[in-house]
Amino acid sequence: MRIRKNAVITAVGGYVPDTVLSNHDLEKMVDTNNEWIIARTGIKERRIVNDPNIATSDMATLALKRLMEDGNVDPDEIDCVIVSTSTPDYVMVSTGSMVCEKAGLKNAWGIDTNAACSGFLYALTLGASMIESGRCKKVVVIGADKNSAIVNYTDRNTCILFGDGAGAVLLEQTEEPVGLMDSFFRTDGTGKENLIVTAGGSKYPASQATLDEKLHYVRQDGRVVFKAAIQGMTNTCNEVLKSNDLISSQINYLIPHQANLRIIQSVGDYLGLSADQVKVNIDRYGNTTAATIPLCLWDFKDDFKYGDKMILTAFGAGFSWGATYLKWGKLR
Repeated sequence: MRIRKNAVITAVGGYVPDTVLSNHDLEKMVDTNNEWIIARTGIKERRIVNDPNIATSDMATLALKRLMEDGNVDPDEIDCVIVSTSTPDYVMVSTGSMVCEKAGLKNAWGIDTNAACSGFLYALTLGASMIESGRCKKVVVIGADKNSAIVNYTDRNTCILFGDGAGAVLLEQTEEPVGLMDSFFRTDGTGKENLIVTAGGSKYPASQATLDEKLHYVRQDGRVVFKAAIQGMTNTCNEVLKSNDLISSQINYLIPHQANLRIIQSVGDYLGLSADQVKVNIDRYGNTTAATIPLCLWDFKDDFKYGDKMILTAFGAGFSWGATYLKWGKLR
């Protein structure tokens, strides 16, 4: 009988900046208040890079270095680094290649993926495929975003939501019945105008007009995104359950994208999970886009036991959304 070879998470790492931007700080910047922000989003504070010399690659590298230190990982054994980010350092240099250089990875190649808030899950599946095929032995998947670089801090609808951070996981092969078991993803490009940074790409290159119109900042139709996120995340969670002959009572933990506490609670309620089973850190970090799920894995790693069944789910710009079924393994 052929033994299935899975990709399992064997180490995790995370990084958030030291600077805290609280709701009370935002009260001094825009017309908003602490109570309203908490009621609408669940966010109390977020971490923000306050050094202009620190870019997304630096946060990603710090998360990776913590992973290597805590997991006793030899940097020379890492084969590949996949960085999921919507805020790369440069348009024409991959953040992955910069992370390899900054972390001293001599034998790894690095690439970027961009599916916004869903990006980490997409990248995780790509990395798992390389492990499962045997092409790579150790793949690092990182979600990292410096959202403060694309947030307009005079726009009260968006500046309350986003924070900066990075999270990383190491994937290795195992023949044990743990690891990434299945994923179900979807995209719908017709939703792109509802959550977008319009300028800076090939369609609208930087110009005086794009600067004047503030088209380099993130723009969102919150109501549309809110409804689509709940529907997309619940539907794909259900698809993953059905395709693996699972019922929600068999799931130990939900690791959701941290965009809005009401969205998170709606998905958890749909699955019938208790508050303890739904991992939440949005109150401390805000929405760190591609970094939210790996930061949750890093924050709560001590809660997870071998064989725990988890659903990881996200929704983001694109529109992009999906869910992944993961069975927790042993950390190095």
